[in-house]
Amino acid sequence: MPILKQGLIHSDGIHVRNVIDYELCIPWPSTHRKGLGVPILMGSAAGLSNDPECTRYSIKKMKRRTFFQKTLVGTLGLGISPGLSRARSQGNVPASQRVRVGFVGVAGRAGTLLRSFASQPDVEIVAVAEVDPRRLPNAMKMLHDRGLNPPTVHKDFRYLLDDSSIDGLVIGTPDHWHAIPTIMGCQAGKDIYVEKPDGHNMLEGRRMVQAMRKYRRVVQLGTQSRSSPRMIEAIEFLRTGVLGRVLVAKAWETTLQGSIGSPPDADPPPEVDYDFWLGPAPRRPFNPCRFHGSWRWFFDYGTGDLGNDGVHRIDYARWALEAAVEAQGFDLPALPRSISALGGKWYFDDLQEWPDTMQVNYAYGGDGLDSGRLLTYEMRVWSPHKMHGAGEGAMLYGDQGYLMIDNRHWRAFDAGGRMIREGKAPQAGNLHVRNFLDCVKSRQRPNADLETIGHPSSLYCHAGNLAWRAGRQVTLDPVSETFLEDPEANALRTRTSYREPWLLPTAEAL
Repeated sequence: MPILKQGLIHSDGIHVRNVIDYELCIPWPSTHRKGLGVPILMGSAAGLSNDPECTRYSIKKMKRRTFFQKTLVGTLGLGISPGLSRARSQGNVPASQRVRVGFVGVAGRAGTLLRSFASQPDVEIVAVAEVDPRRLPNAMKMLHDRGLNPPTVHKDFRYLLDDSSIDGLVIGTPDHWHAIPTIMGCQAGKDIYVEKPDGHNMLEGRRMVQAMRKYRRVVQLGTQSRSSPRMIEAIEFLRTGVLGRVLVAKAWETTLQGSIGSPPDADPPPEVDYDFWLGPAPRRPFNPCRFHGSWRWFFDYGTGDLGNDGVHRIDYARWALEAAVEAQGFDLPALPRSISALGGKWYFDDLQEWPDTMQVNYAYGGDGLDSGRLLTYEMRVWSPHKMHGAGEGAMLYGDQGYLMIDNRHWRAFDAGGRMIREGKAPQAGNLHVRNFLDCVKSRQRPNADLETIGHPSSLYCHAGNLAWRAGRQVTLDPVSETFLEDPEANALRTRTSYREPWLLPTAEAL
């Protein structure tokens, strides 16, 4: 369905503006200035600056249809030949085999993904959306240095949704901006690569899965170890049953992090549309700690370190425990039945809201198991001391041995502590991107498929945070993803309210 409709109201209730006020000055390498420039909401209609050090475009009060008409004219007026530039940047890959992608965000984790997608020979990065124009020059330089055509640039990601030529969206935003672009992207017929965790809270992740199902989209979560040869080798080893009866898995984060400080509130950077950056989150005064880099430590925008790095290590442990249980002829449920959490912000004296010290227990039981199983997660981001020689990782404990997984290795030990097998491989960011692109073409489920892999691993993090906030053990119904006879816990499954116009649609309204 089209995302922008007559009347400017999308069917899920999200208002779509027809007015853009966005002016940027993006330096472009001198070898590119004369022929191309940077198409920021591009076109001569946007007003080309005479400033020799930048290409400046400004769109003010331009209606959507007029904007796209003038964009085409402006592109041709700048001397860009789309066919020639694509052929130059994509080698000999036929157009029918290319995947055209748009990026929501270009810095931080999104910047890493931008480099990874740019390295793929069959990818065309045709558009980006970024609310902070100060982050654009580095991204543009990287693409230029790789010999790629500069993408069009927008502040509002909804322009990417309305471009029917875009096959997929890559969403590398803060957590509070994962769900709504994913849902709207599915509605617009886009496949999605979205960073972890799958949303800001439990209900957002569930709604993302429902949108994926309804619109039959390929959605890959950014838990890249699902594509790692190191992890795949370790999982295959566990399926031999060499560890015996495995009852306990442990994941941990002990990588030392510093204080984020306590600066006073201030005015937002004048270049940034701070209201747009806040999106569905409550309106609050700007604070540099509640913005780039450290937003993850605040309830409004992030999920703490449990949802930041913990989701990777829990995914290690969950996958490994599942394989070891299967080796004994049983099935580990995708979700635990009970969750309890202790901890708090005990070390850092700063503005951070989420815990810096945490212990979460996930207990399994029920059909498919011979007995209970336990997965634990430990986080102490103030400690310089590693666990089992690794700042972050997972351990699996059996009655015949144990196995450790970190970010570069896996090692298996017998009951006497003698190492019996090991494997080593770097992280698999490019392989994960490659898997997504291949699945866009084949329509197969990707390695970190949102429904079966990404959402369950994310839900562990959301449920752990929820149990900590509730201050007690909670019991999960794995079908409805609600908590049994616990209205207080169920109220924590989502925000108290979403700020208009960024409302989370109901399942019926998808």
